[in-house]
Amino acid sequence: MLRLGLPVAAAIIAADQASKWAVRDALWDPPRRIEVTSFFNLVPVQNKGISFGLFQSEGAGMWLIVGLALAISAALGVWLHRTRLRWPACALGLVIGGAIGNVIDRVRLGWVIDFLDFHGGGYHWPAFNVADSAITVGVVMLAAHSFLMKPRKEPRTDS
Repeated sequence: MLRLGLPVAAAIIAADQASKWAVRDALWDPPRRIEVTSFFNLVPVQNKGISFGLFQSEGAGMWLIVGLALAISAALGVWLHRTRLRWPACALGLVIGGAIGNVIDRVRLGWVIDFLDFHGGGYHWPAFNVADSAITVGVVMLAAHSFLMKPRKEPRTDS
C-alpha cells in the first residue's frame, strides 16, 4: 500500500506548501484579514505551537516538536508499509503528509503558517491550514476504520 499512501502524502505536502506560499504573499505583507464569507476568513497566524496553537514554543522546544513529528511520521510510515488495506493506507498518507508539511514550515520559518479561520455564533475555531486538515481527516479515518472494521476470526487450533 506504499503505492497509495506515499503519493497521498506527497500530494498533501505539495497542496499544503502551495497554499501557504499563496496566502503568505496575500496576507502577510502588509498583515491583513480577508473576509470570504460571514463565517470564514483568511487570516495571517504564526503558529509556534502544535495543533491549534497549543504548547507554543521556540528554540529547543521547536526542535523537540520537529523531532517528535518526524518520529511519529516514521512510525506511521512503518505502519503504512505493513498495512494491506486501502483505507488505512490513504489515512496514513494524509497524516504523514500533513505532519511533514508542518515540519517544513518549522524548519524553514521557525513557525507554521496558519490561515483558515472559521467562526460563528461568537465562537472562533483556532486558525489552521491544509496540513492540519489532512492530519485531522486522516486520524478520523483511522478511528472510523478501527471502530467499523470487523475483527478477523483467529483460526482454531485444537489441542
